[in-house]
Amino acid sequence: MLGVTDLGTYLLGTVAIILLPGPNSMFVLSTAASKGVRRGYQAACGVFLGDTILMVASAAGVASLLRAFPPVFLALKYAGAAYLAYLGIRMLLSRPSPTDAAPVAEDRPFRRAFVISLMNPKAILFFISFFIQFVDPAYAHPAVTFTVLGAIVQLFSFIYLTALIFTGDRLAALFRRRRLLARAGASAVGVLFLG
Repeated sequence: MLGVTDLGTYLLGTVAIILLPGPNSMFVLSTAASKGVRRGYQAACGVFLGDTILMVASAAGVASLLRAFPPVFLALKYAGAAYLAYLGIRMLLSRPSPTDAAPVAEDRPFRRAFVISLMNPKAILFFISFFIQFVDPAYAHPAVTFTVLGAIVQLFSFIYLTALIFTGDRLAALFRRRRLLARAGASAVGVLFLG
């Protein structure tokens, strides 16, 4: 179907990979929990754009380039890990803000999620290793195949991130009543980013 070699396996694999907790999902969840639904969706849009760029790069052959030059992939992987460690440390050291405070100028969930997505080793590996296996090389229009596979990933990701956003929003209500719990939640996400 449209150059996709094994749609059933692709669907199952995509769901399994999306459901694995990773930097993207943890960031969206923590953003929604601390800043609300709107900011959660801003973060989700950053994830979608970052993933779209990774998909286009994979379709354009960057995946082959990274496989041919492992040091480049390793450098990307370490840069991503360093950025996640930086975010984790900031989350661990941050102080909870009053709920009625004005938004902080540096609070840019879209941009942060975008960078996290681009540097996310799970996403990079997914698009380099897994994604490409389901493209039929004999199909005359590979761009159509990549578009179909990408649309499926984005649809599943949207559904999953929406569930996380509303879960995070519900957690925010709990966190507003219990400041210590809010601090523990932020610290837990910070530790996950460091790990």
